Amino acid sequence: MKYQSTRNRALTASPAEAVLAGIAPDGGLFMPEAIPSMDWQALLQEDTLTMSARILSALLPDYPDMDALVYRGYAGKFETEELTPVVPVGGRYVLELFRGPTSAFKDVALSLLPLLISEARDILGVKDEMLILTATSGDTGKAALEGFHDVPGTKIIVFYPHGGVSAVQQAQMVTQEGGNVKVCAVRGNFDDTQTGVKKIFAACVEKELAGVRLSSANSINIGRLAPQIVYYFKAYADLVRCGRIQIGEPVHFCVPTGNFGDILAGYFAKRMGLPVGKLICASNRNDVLTEFLSTGVYDKRRTFYKTTSPSMDILVSSNLERLLSLLTGDDAYVAGLMKQLNEQGHYKVSDELLKKLKAEFSCGCCDDAAAAETIGRLWAEENYLCDPHTAVAWNVAEQFGKICSGGAPVVVLSTASPYKFPAAVLSALGQKAGEDEFAVMEELHARTGVPVPKNLAALREKPVRHKDVIGREDMLAYVLEKAGEAEW
Repeated sequence: MKYQSTRNRALTASPAEAVLAGIAPDGGLFMPEAIPSMDWQALLQEDTLTMSARILSALLPDYPDMDALVYRGYAGKFETEELTPVVPVGGRYVLELFRGPTSAFKDVALSLLPLLISEARDILGVKDEMLILTATSGDTGKAALEGFHDVPGTKIIVFYPHGGVSAVQQAQMVTQEGGNVKVCAVRGNFDDTQTGVKKIFAACVEKELAGVRLSSANSINIGRLAPQIVYYFKAYADLVRCGRIQIGEPVHFCVPTGNFGDILAGYFAKRMGLPVGKLICASNRNDVLTEFLSTGVYDKRRTFYKTTSPSMDILVSSNLERLLSLLTGDDAYVAGLMKQLNEQGHYKVSDELLKKLKAEFSCGCCDDAAAAETIGRLWAEENYLCDPHTAVAWNVAEQFGKICSGGAPVVVLSTASPYKFPAAVLSALGQKAGEDEFAVMEELHARTGVPVPKNLAALREKPVRHKDVIGREDMLAYVLEKAGEAEW
């Protein structure tokens, strides 16, 4: 199997090369030349780790022992052996993706990506040190740091928007231990940090970094995206096992969406054979994706809002480029749209493409007030505590239920523990939240009895290790400086 750039199919790479590079040389994203078909019904009979290994082997066939990599990546790191349990809540189902070591859905991919990158170095005989660059809107950063810290042959720099993540998310990152990690705040929003990282990759195509090779832990890296496909198959299998559906019946998935990787993984699963119904894209007040999926117009020239669901505070959804590539098969067309977005701040797709989008995706948005109401109501009526991102998805799933009749179940993806956003959750339950988010955690636990994840409870006692704050224009210089340092 070959991987191709979304902007130029002539730029190809092996699966290992695509994982190691993270992004194509022209700024495009690597995509398989064809989505592999799977014996998906046989997959449903497998345990979670075997299912994961089979799917990843189909997408990354040059890895010789995926079973061993999957076992090393996941075994003993999650609260449950099934990794991502499905929980019935109020007539719908919640896919809990936050049972990993950092209490966020990014753990599913980032427990495995460091091993995929290390194995790719071995497959390709690369001796250079890997420098992993990551932009985060909150959850990717800690999950990447957890996965890559002290991994031989690698260093990692995480950039996050200064003042743009929750206090708990920030504490998770700035207290990170490890001799190969750097965490740096950027004055700006997530789009600024994400754009900055992409520009660094482009600039370093022209620059020689002696003995150092760049890669990414963001979902622009196909090695980050691929493991997320698995939990759609796992959720479907769970619904079959509990008797909610028969094999072959459709299931709808509602996904809180920022950078579009999580929901795109669901579309990959559908293209691999899984009977996915609608993929429902749930946005917060930064509803650029709702507008796009409704009108075909993508316009980032809009007010950026800081919300109680900061991991979705994104106006440039990188993985949308991969979807456009899948639906059109036209690299020149995709390259033209991305050029328009970069130079003019907006683009409009054809009516034919919009029709294809609407056939696969539904969408909706939910502001902070509605998300808070949803959190309070779910706790009062169902005794289920959720974070603001999950609340956005639940609210949009309710909107979807009003326009879509039929008996197909709706699975809501829950992307983070409520204790990562304790002030927003406690306020939604009608209690005043103080400024000390660790005290708020304790209050939320006292109010609900829901256990605090151990990794979050321990944060208060950890010293701050990373204090760098820079302007977005200084990101390249920061990376070049750090790349040249032998020891961190």
